[in-house]
Amino acid sequence: MSFLKGSGYKPIKRIIDVTLSLAGLIVLSPLFLVLMTAIKLDSPGPVLFRQKRVGINKTYFEILKFRTMRTDTPKDIPTHLLSDPDKYITRMGRFLRKTSLDELPQIINILFGQMAIIGPRPALWNQYDLIEERDRYGANDIRPGLTGWAQINGRDELPIEVKAKYDGEYVRNMSLLFDLKCFLGTIAVVMNREGIVEGGTGKMENKQEKLNDN
Repeated sequence: MSFLKGSGYKPIKRIIDVTLSLAGLIVLSPLFLVLMTAIKLDSPGPVLFRQKRVGINKTYFEILKFRTMRTDTPKDIPTHLLSDPDKYITRMGRFLRKTSLDELPQIINILFGQMAIIGPRPALWNQYDLIEERDRYGANDIRPGLTGWAQINGRDELPIEVKAKYDGEYVRNMSLLFDLKCFLGTIAVVMNREGIVEGGTGKMENKQEKLNDN
């Protein structure tokens, strides 16, 4: 059944994305309203956060998230590069990040065709090292995802080289079964809150360096 994997799977993957994202918006609309109200009451500023990200074939799009940081946070800087990221994260934002609920508005990006449910997480437009590394594996040639293979294998803890390699593995093995594996794996990771490092990326590498120093 070649249509369930590789290039033959891509049209089916898009149909699945549209169907599930539309259903998700309808089913989750009450939760959206609750979270939007809580964000507004917690801190001044817009409910949604928009940021320029790299999409399929290195085109740009605006990713949507629930806002988790103060409005005076420096723009277009990855959280891990901020000198003190904790001071910018709101109380509600901390909860949203730990539960990954801040990512829910990306269902809209999926519906519009800018993202997929499963795929490499979209890089910031100025994360040139990650973009370049993904080029080696063809990971910039498909739609970025709400979650992906790298996200269930370390998430924020992965150094860029390892993250890009996992993204490449996804591209080579893309199929309905592999997407299902990533989806179910994401649920387990989110429930256990694994791999989330506030204000950090590549922490797995840093931990190993510390072990080597001891």
